[in-house]
Amino acid sequence: MKPSALAWRTINAKPVRAALAVVGVTVIGALLFDMLLLSRGLLVSFRDLLDRAGYDVRVIAADSQPALRVPIPRAASLVSEISMLREVQEVALARRDRAMALITGRQPAMMTLVTVSDGADRRAWRLTRGESVGAARPPAGQAPLIVSQRMADDMGAAVGSTLRLRTTPRGGFSAVPAVTFRVVGIAEFELEPDGGPVAATTVSAFNQVQAMSGDDADVVLVASRPEFGATAAAAAIGKLRPDLRAFSNAQMVAQFNQNGFAYFRQISFVLSTITLGFAFLLIATLLSVSVNQRLHEMAALRALGFRRRRIAATLIWESAWLVGVGGLLSLPIGGLLAVELDRILRSMPAFPERLHFFVFEPVAVALHLALLAATAVGASIYPVWVAMRLPIAATLRRETLS
Repeated sequence: MKPSALAWRTINAKPVRAALAVVGVTVIGALLFDMLLLSRGLLVSFRDLLDRAGYDVRVIAADSQPALRVPIPRAASLVSEISMLREVQEVALARRDRAMALITGRQPAMMTLVTVSDGADRRAWRLTRGESVGAARPPAGQAPLIVSQRMADDMGAAVGSTLRLRTTPRGGFSAVPAVTFRVVGIAEFELEPDGGPVAATTVSAFNQVQAMSGDDADVVLVASRPEFGATAAAAAIGKLRPDLRAFSNAQMVAQFNQNGFAYFRQISFVLSTITLGFAFLLIATLLSVSVNQRLHEMAALRALGFRRRRIAATLIWESAWLVGVGGLLSLPIGGLLAVELDRILRSMPAFPERLHFFVFEPVAVALHLALLAATAVGASIYPVWVAMRLPIAATLRRETLS
């Protein structure tokens, strides 16, 4: 009989113990799988968020971090200069500001007002209802406005409704009069800065809310030519304007991975290590108890001519059966648990809707199974060592006397 078949029969001889072992491995494996998804979930989700906007290079002021942007002066001339580079296919500028939305019959609410250069709206947001700000023709005295679905839900801003927006400078109140807008569409925003209400309008209406004709931008968005790539485009922009900083999406992800997401990697590493430790102790304890209860059987098998390698292979297969079944069951259970945990964590206020804490990756499945396999082998070392050193004659005599 092969070691795998003998191990399977040994497990079936104690079904209750085997079932409890599989349940324990399944629970531990599900937690381990979730920790592996958490370790890179935000990073993968953040990269996807950047790529979906259609731009692979972002230009910001040199003295700011990617998440804390300082306005770039003379942005219009900068866009013209960058567009002349051979590595660049398309350039757009984006501006945003905090504003207060005033809707009749509702309490004033804070929101984010954004605008992009002409032609960039097809990448910045995707209309789900209504018209774009460039095609809409609102009544005289009103400016066109596109709102996010969250703003439409929270403020009751449906297509055709009117509202007023007033800028809210930091550290004080604004004396600038409110500007009247008509909602012309509802869209999904790719450049949504946070999870709160967001709306978009034309450049002229944005300047009207700010009561100034600005030529600055929070960020300049660049789409590189495929034959050159984002890294080459970012390097060319850096040579053109050394006073600015150009980041490819990969560079931004790497920077956030080093600074912003280090906490989640550390938490995932610690919890994964603890989880693997519990799995190791569980399997090692079960196999050790099983070996101690079957010492006479192993001594008898050795006396009948079974080699030590075959006994060791049987114990390793026993560990593999328990961990293998539990590990496979842990994948769907861990996936369902990750979905629920992600929903709870993403309910935090002002958390971007398109970011996720838990993101499925094939590499996470492979790593999960590899770690459980290594745990199964490691947990069987001590029981195998006990079985290999088993004195045949003394064990059989002790069993006969007892």
